Amino acid sequence: MTKIRITKAYKFDMAHALPGHDGLCKNIHGHSYELLVTLIGEPITEPGSPKLGMVIDFKDLKFIIKGLIVDELDHALILRDDSPETLLTEMHKNFDRIVLVDFQPTSENMIIDFSERIKKALPANVKLHHLKLWETVTSYTEWFAEDNE
Repeated sequence: MTKIRITKAYKFDMAHALPGHDGLCKNIHGHSYELLVTLIGEPITEPGSPKLGMVIDFKDLKFIIKGLIVDELDHALILRDDSPETLLTEMHKNFDRIVLVDFQPTSENMIIDFSERIKKALPANVKLHHLKLWETVTSYTEWFAEDNE
């Protein structure tokens, strides 16, 4: 059977800070992100299947990615969980959507985190092929399964 790659794009806005960075990114700032998710698999050939001819229904992929990433991070502030307690307390007093992570929230580390979340949630018949995360219109990171086997 022929392997097919399918890709779906997702957009969300998110703020973060990079403590210890040697430039302006140490300050809280935001980006309009675009995440491209590419899966690989064989189209379903089971007669009578409502998904006949599909690697995965784009609607099902949207449900997975929105639930794992977009709904959590859209219009959120991501901070490291080892940020000073006084900062976290003040942030929680003033803002609802704060997400704490155990890594420096760079686009590189976020795409690693995304890849791990997505791989666990996919049906067995499809695999995550690659991700592309646009942080700005001129800057993006990529993750490829073949580089991480």
